[in-house]
Amino acid sequence: MATRIFSSANFKGCSFGPNPLLSPKPKSFFAGECYIFFKSIQRTDGIFPMMRRGNNLNACFAMHNEKQVNLIEEEEEEEKNENLSSSTKQIMTVRVAERMARKKSERFTYLVAAIMSSFGISSMAIAAVYYRFSCQFEGGEIPVSEMFGTFALSVGAAVGMEFWARWAHRALWHASLWQMHESHHRPRDGPFELNDVFAIINAVPAIALLSYGFFNRGLVPGLCFGAGLGITVFGMAYMFVHDGLVHRRFPVGPIANVPYLRRVAAAHQMHHLDKFNGVPYGLFLGPKELEEVGGIEELEKEISKRIKLSNSSSN
Repeated sequence: MATRIFSSANFKGCSFGPNPLLSPKPKSFFAGECYIFFKSIQRTDGIFPMMRRGNNLNACFAMHNEKQVNLIEEEEEEEKNENLSSSTKQIMTVRVAERMARKKSERFTYLVAAIMSSFGISSMAIAAVYYRFSCQFEGGEIPVSEMFGTFALSVGAAVGMEFWARWAHRALWHASLWQMHESHHRPRDGPFELNDVFAIINAVPAIALLSYGFFNRGLVPGLCFGAGLGITVFGMAYMFVHDGLVHRRFPVGPIANVPYLRRVAAAHQMHHLDKFNGVPYGLFLGPKELEEVGGIEELEKEISKRIKLSNSSSN
């Protein structure tokens, strides 16, 4: 029981005589303290003989029900929590809106970069192929071996880049170059990441091979031109499937519904989940790698999950 004490004393002396209000034995702890205090004062009458008369003590006890006090405190606490929760919800709503706006801006920025690079590189590659082959026909004799070598190296380089990317991914990117590649396995802050440097590194030999093959004539320049063309084609396909389809850095349109590309995207997602020690490290042959380590069942589950997510987002 909560107790408040308001006391007033008017006295001509300072002696405390017996008071019927204080004589009953108190039932509460706090009242017991008051009882002992007043009794101890009464025993000191001999010490203050000049203060025995003219005493008057009025003590007022304001009693409050403990349950009422607790109820008031609980209501105040609930009101504070409601105010806090409402302000927290507002803050969370603002943060979510800011995050969505930032993500939208990042996707748009990367989409512009992807479109510009794709159209720029593809247009230059097409123009280079056209002018190179048109120059070969100027002499009237068709260089069959050179043209066949260019075509064969284009296909071979595109396919070979998958095996090169798989080896480099496992032996370099997840080893000595992990400090750069680690940005790809963490939440991205901004439209670009440090791992994008690898795309520029792979573009350097492609540009060099294309330039050498374009400005020179003969079988060897034709082979170099085809190799550079194949690396370029693989790089563009990798960007659309890996960055667009798998990691959704920009919209890819109808290619998301291609069954095999959907399997490729699901397989690469398994790489980021790290359920099979990082397998698959390749991209386009990723489902084959999972099959070799017994991950087909997990792959099918991931494919079903992506289909449900795609259907829910479209609806």
